[in-house]
Amino acid sequence: MGDAHRIGVVGLGVISRAYLDTLVGHPAVRITAVADLDASRSAAVAAQLPGVQALSVEELLSSPDVDTVLNLTVPAAHAEIALGAIAHGKHVYGEKPLAVELTEARTVLEAAAKAAVGVGCAPDTVLGTGVQTARAAVEAGAVGRPLFASAAMVTPGHERWHPHPDFYYTAGGGPLLDMGPYYLSSLVHLLGPVRAVIGASSRLRTERVIGSGPRAGERIPVEVDSHVSGVLEHEGGTLTTITTSFDGVATTAAPIEVHGDKGTLMVPDPNNFDGDVRLLELGEREKGWRTLLPSAGYVGAARGVGLLDFVAADGLRAPRASGELALHVLETMTALLRSSAEGRRIELSTSVERPVPVPLTPPPEWR
Repeated sequence: MGDAHRIGVVGLGVISRAYLDTLVGHPAVRITAVADLDASRSAAVAAQLPGVQALSVEELLSSPDVDTVLNLTVPAAHAEIALGAIAHGKHVYGEKPLAVELTEARTVLEAAAKAAVGVGCAPDTVLGTGVQTARAAVEAGAVGRPLFASAAMVTPGHERWHPHPDFYYTAGGGPLLDMGPYYLSSLVHLLGPVRAVIGASSRLRTERVIGSGPRAGERIPVEVDSHVSGVLEHEGGTLTTITTSFDGVATTAAPIEVHGDKGTLMVPDPNNFDGDVRLLELGEREKGWRTLLPSAGYVGAARGVGLLDFVAADGLRAPRASGELALHVLETMTALLRSSAEGRRIELSTSVERPVPVPLTPPPEWR
């Protein structure tokens, strides 16, 4: 893809600021254009970034000054924007999920393959020192043979802090499709792809109340299940129990634990790039948990490191935050929801190679 890779950003909501903080001024990329359905928002962002054009979405997708479209729109628009970019010969890197529906996601990857362009997809938090150090420990045999794992994400719902949380409770939202990609991408890194799932879910409240911003107090409808649990069967035989919920106040459960015949590994929050990886070895309960020093991952990483990794791959290797991984994660999530609705075990049709591990990479080497 080359040096000074030109990026056009579509969607300038809350998450865009974190991406821009990482990407603006980076020597490997250059932001050339921004677009949003709210033209005043794109104009305001462009005014803060010298040399950046404020364009309409259609103008940005067809612009000759854009090599890759950074797709930060709401989930329901992910596939539409990706396909529009691909139709104009652009690479695409987008926020998760890859699409709302599995058929749409497959269409995106098929179109990209036909157009010979690349597709990348968040989350990139799994490339930080937290998950990567945990992966290195598992691969080094710290827990012995992994036998089972657990994953838990429990919050009271994003409407408490997000000023416009509607999309969290419509198609493409909910705790699993919103937060599940962090946990499932981490589990693929740690334990490999998933071959089958069993799920259960619920929606016991039909509306939520916005807790902050200009719409505070407004009630919004809940159109998706707000609590999803399930069991993942990994291809290697390991089982993971997973819970994602917008229906609880908090939990004391570790975000992810990997249990083996020689030890248990506690993995930090995969929504963050770093955090302590802790190990308790068999027979060492009196000594307690031992914190492992970071041994892998992008040190001090931030949103956008996955896009930088995508650009650096340059066709020489598969990008770590790849469209293929995002497709497998999306099928895992949609299969959990189908399993819940149909009351049966569902085998997956996709698989994916585990991404190449990230060696311990200090900030000067990736920033």
